[in-house]
Amino acid sequence: MDLVIDNLRLAELVAIVRQNESFFDSFVQFLVEHGYTDIHAFINEPEDNKALAVIESYLQYADKAILYDGIGRPYASDLAKWYFLAWTMRDAPAQRLGPLLRSVEGNSLGERKAKLLNEVRKFVGPLFPEAEKWTWPTISEVMLARLEGSRRALKGNTFENTVRTAIRAVIAKNILDLKVGDSQVRIGDETYDVQIIGKTRTILVPVKTRETMGGGHANLFTRDIHKAISVAQENGYECIPVVIAESWRGNLDSLSCKHVIYLPINPNQTDKVAVMLYDAINQIVAALKELEQ
Repeated sequence: MDLVIDNLRLAELVAIVRQNESFFDSFVQFLVEHGYTDIHAFINEPEDNKALAVIESYLQYADKAILYDGIGRPYASDLAKWYFLAWTMRDAPAQRLGPLLRSVEGNSLGERKAKLLNEVRKFVGPLFPEAEKWTWPTISEVMLARLEGSRRALKGNTFENTVRTAIRAVIAKNILDLKVGDSQVRIGDETYDVQIIGKTRTILVPVKTRETMGGGHANLFTRDIHKAISVAQENGYECIPVVIAESWRGNLDSLSCKHVIYLPINPNQTDKVAVMLYDAINQIVAALKELEQ
């Protein structure tokens, strides 16, 4: 097995962050046009109403610069500015600020966002009084961490679609009377990414990916696979887990299911994953044919 020593995930994220520097530069230029020398000067604006007006104006600003998400897709302009300001102020726009936004008063969504961000500005300014904390080298590190979080979720959806596409291709090739669901299935706190629907039975397919090797999280990863299988079976479903992990120490024979698709590859090698996945699913065609009965 060829191990991938290079941290492909980090390399991809760094490339995206570098693309996003132009968005940072555009924001700084916007502040300069509004009388500030840099972000540090704006964060420490003593006049509350003035800072609020600048934030609201920026949220309405027709910025041509593009902000990219964790897998390199451009954010919509309104979302990009909201996310960027929140990240710059060391906050989480979706997880923390989103719920708070519902309680903020205002005549428009933009006004409510501006009010909330201005409160965050006043809070975070004294926590980071040094000017260098508001320069690109520092903000880029913050952005890297935020994009990594979004990338995990986005990559998860990508693998889900890859598995769904591969299964549909195998079904079409073998002319099987089966359907592949378009959405996930949730049982309690367990989520199954793909469902293969037969005449009287359904197979649930959880997709489990892991980039790193060893450590305590590896045990949690293995435990998650066992749990996904047991919950599916307890609720009357068959389960075929798809495991994509470069160096998984789990014992395939210990899994209480007839079939498991294990790809011993770094999940960041997306092109190879798609090919290997198609080949692996072709090897369990007999199990899929049984589902037709």
